[in-house]
Amino acid sequence: MIWKVEFDDRARKELRKLDKQTQDRILKWLRTNLATEDDPRRTGKSLKGRMKGLWRYRVGDYRIISQIQDEHILILVIRIGHRRDIYDKK
Repeated sequence: MIWKVEFDDRARKELRKLDKQTQDRILKWLRTNLATEDDPRRTGKSLKGRMKGLWRYRVGDYRIISQIQDEHILILVIRIGHRRDIYDKK
């Protein structure tokens, strides 16, 4: 099953702030590892607390926070950032 990966405005802005090499690495990982998964939950980890219902994916020192929408076969990327500050309240 092919999952569609979309970015909300905040995630798109966070991605653009990263250096080109990191951007390419994250986008390649999304295309090759996540979009082609039968079940994207196998690759990620469900989050708890105030981020309950969201999923986390690790790409090196960076984290991708997303929402999985089964009814639309869609993975909506909500946040992208370094692991040291991705979970900060903003």
